[in-house]
Amino acid sequence: MFVSVYLDENISVVVADLIRSRGFEALTARDAGNIGWTDDQQLQFATKNEMAILTHDRLDFEELAKEYFMEGKTHCGIIVAQRRRPHSLTERLMKVINRVTADEIMDQIMYI
Repeated sequence: MFVSVYLDENISVVVADLIRSRGFEALTARDAGNIGWTDDQQLQFATKNEMAILTHDRLDFEELAKEYFMEGKTHCGIIVAQRRRPHSLTERLMKVINRVTADEIMDQIMYI
């Protein structure tokens, strides 16, 4: 099963368009109506919708991943990206979602 990706509000919406053009499912915080939500709310939303979250907020999401682990909660994956132009970021992301399944990314943090 392919990884579906939820982009938090700090990721360019262009990335979602580029991912979709390659046949993958992507949803932005903007399109979901989740602008202004906390990082925890964003991760909960992604998890509820069985999507890995793509973010630039490394420290915040590393802390959330620790909290989830300590509390025995699961998430559908966290992908932390360095700030890059949308096309470059998409190419890095595609390398991950082309080789990792949704099951393999479950409860993992990946860095691109």
